[in-house]
Amino acid sequence: MVQAPAALTVNQLSRLRDAFGGEIVTPADDGYDEARRLWNAVHDLRPAVVVRPTTTDEVATAIRFARDHDLVLAVRSGGHSACGHSSCDGGLVVDLSRMRGVTVDAERRIAKANGGALLGELDVAAQAHGLVCPVGVIGHTGVAGLTLGGGVGRLQRHFGLTIDNLLAVELVTADGRVVRANATEEPDLFWGIRGAGWNFGIVTAFEFGLHPFGPDLHRGVRIYPASVAREMFDVFREYAAEAPDTVSAIYGINRAEPVAEYPESVAGQPIVIVAFNHSGRADAVEADTAGLRRGTEPVSVSGGSQPYLEVQTAHDLALGWGRRSFIKSLYADGVRPEAVDELVELVATGPAEASFSVTSQGGAIARVDEDATAFTGRAARFDLSADTSWDDAADDEANRAWVRRAMAIVEADATEGRYSNGNSDEGPAETRAFYGDAKVVRLAQLKRAWDPENVFRLNHNVAPAEG
Repeated sequence: MVQAPAALTVNQLSRLRDAFGGEIVTPADDGYDEARRLWNAVHDLRPAVVVRPTTTDEVATAIRFARDHDLVLAVRSGGHSACGHSSCDGGLVVDLSRMRGVTVDAERRIAKANGGALLGELDVAAQAHGLVCPVGVIGHTGVAGLTLGGGVGRLQRHFGLTIDNLLAVELVTADGRVVRANATEEPDLFWGIRGAGWNFGIVTAFEFGLHPFGPDLHRGVRIYPASVAREMFDVFREYAAEAPDTVSAIYGINRAEPVAEYPESVAGQPIVIVAFNHSGRADAVEADTAGLRRGTEPVSVSGGSQPYLEVQTAHDLALGWGRRSFIKSLYADGVRPEAVDELVELVATGPAEASFSVTSQGGAIARVDEDATAFTGRAARFDLSADTSWDDAADDEANRAWVRRAMAIVEADATEGRYSNGNSDEGPAETRAFYGDAKVVRLAQLKRAWDPENVFRLNHNVAPAEG
């Protein structure tokens, strides 16, 4: 049975309308179901009210109203939170979708993205000047959510995490103040924003440094039978250790579904996929990726060059709104051979869309000091991830269980840190795994200074330090 959202009184709504100039959506309004809808259909949440500010002052008004009425406060940019943090039951959602837009100063190589901007907007605005900011891989993801958790995607080995290119933010705090944070203004806050930023306020503007790039990204995909999973992981691991920064390589264990899209020899069976994105010169691709061509001959090879903007939106429909999903990840320096075997067996009997992947890190990511930002895990060689998507709510637990089982297989390989945006589970233990003990202590002290009442708690939350 769907639980009805808590209702605000007529007087409370009247006071909100008097103070707030933006759009207000309540359960009584025709647009309510669309307003509460999230990218991941697993999260069927019913807030008491959704507000859509158009200015920083309106954001501050919304925060004060939530505090004054003891409402849980959720912040929504793109609505992609893996945990469903973009909404809530019975609380107030600050929906930043009326605060989109990106401007670029091409001469200074700086982009300013408003708090509700989407990755596709940033990509298009930067590429219009032959520039890029390394972001994620789905165009309709919010810039804010991706950035505040660190920001990984196709270009990070070349140009660093999204937060490594963040120059400044404009933030509305729990007490309604508007604060600018960068390397010299509120530097401690800026440290925490880069990796745990949802804990400290609502970011209404981001400034990013940009890099010359494009227009093409070079790509390759090689498919193997799962019988050579160990061998090809060894090839992948050895290559990743020597790969130039311009190459991001991925090793995946999937099932060859739908069968019509794969060679008959592997159709319907577990397969190994070894793929790369090359962000350097086209004439360097063959030499730079030669190490990935060692070992057994693949059953399928594809690749070529494609405009970066096309690559960035290639999965926007396949990973569109309305499906159910679950993901978990961790950082590691390798995967034990016996774990590779177990993962192949698990994929063979798991949901059709379930997959396990190992993505190379290093490069520009690792050259930033571990203590420079709240983000943790820069030294790890790989990001290990299991995920799946499905449509029927009756399959929720089976799919979640599969992902958790896959990650349990590689838990023994884990190093410190995990990518917060790549994890659907939440809670104190998860938060500690993301940041490590030392950074949790520092973040808790920062939280006490900026949000002592934990107003911004609907996130991978760090509780304020006591005393």
